[in-house]
Amino acid sequence: MKAGDHLPEKLFSDSCGVSRTPIRAAFRVLEENNILYRREEEGYFLAISESDELLRAAQTLEGMGQTLADRILSDRAERRIGDVQSVSALARKYNASRHSVLFALKILSQDGVATQLPGRSWAFQPMLDSPKAMDESLAFRLILEPQAILAPGFAVDSKKAGILRGRMEDFLSIREGRITAAGFTRLDTEFHCFIAECSANRFARGTLLAHHRLRRATQKDTSVPDFRLRQSLEEHLGILDSLEQNQFDIAADQMVLHLRRSRTRRPEAANRGIPPLIRRPRA
Repeated sequence: MKAGDHLPEKLFSDSCGVSRTPIRAAFRVLEENNILYRREEEGYFLAISESDELLRAAQTLEGMGQTLADRILSDRAERRIGDVQSVSALARKYNASRHSVLFALKILSQDGVATQLPGRSWAFQPMLDSPKAMDESLAFRLILEPQAILAPGFAVDSKKAGILRGRMEDFLSIREGRITAAGFTRLDTEFHCFIAECSANRFARGTLLAHHRLRRATQKDTSVPDFRLRQSLEEHLGILDSLEQNQFDIAADQMVLHLRRSRTRRPEAANRGIPPLIRRPRA
């Protein structure tokens, strides 16, 4: 899109899989940040189109004021909050109402970060904020994500695949060194959630989606070289290619290599000594 183009509510509603109400709310936020402008009876239009302007706008939106859930999550990541907390203790700490704290905790519970205990206390789940935790997360994903693809009944949602492909290609077109870690992390999580959603095995799907929500909510942005971010996006696209051609065995192998490479800055050496993935015939 370029400056002056119209943003049809229905198009964005269909693409995001939500009603028009949250789309209008999002458009208002973008208007307040001078990214869109509105004409009476006509709707919203794009105000900017230059890549540098769009990058600055994205960074502005990412840095908008933290919600109470964000503040709790940030303090949890910095070990300023213990494993178990009461609502009243959190209300005192943040000078907030019990209702506000409960609402924030409900948000965190949807992301698998917090769980309500009997009574009025809440327990926080382990964070993906240490090398050991991230290694355990990777080991878990290496076991389950390829098998989610190989499980009988895996079906690709072509519409969602097309949207993901377009967004990844847009990221790859960004000038070198300008891909933000937060933006990449969101897209990476969406891709892996998409893989989980396509699995016909309800247990694999539910377990992976919960884990990816935890990754998205608690994993800190890490410094990753630009070439690795781009290579990772290329790997995503390669997996999508195989899935759309119903080459599930190949896609599962690609997923193994992709996950192994995610823990190294030398991707060309990532597959040395790796035994071939043991597969069973698809039903």
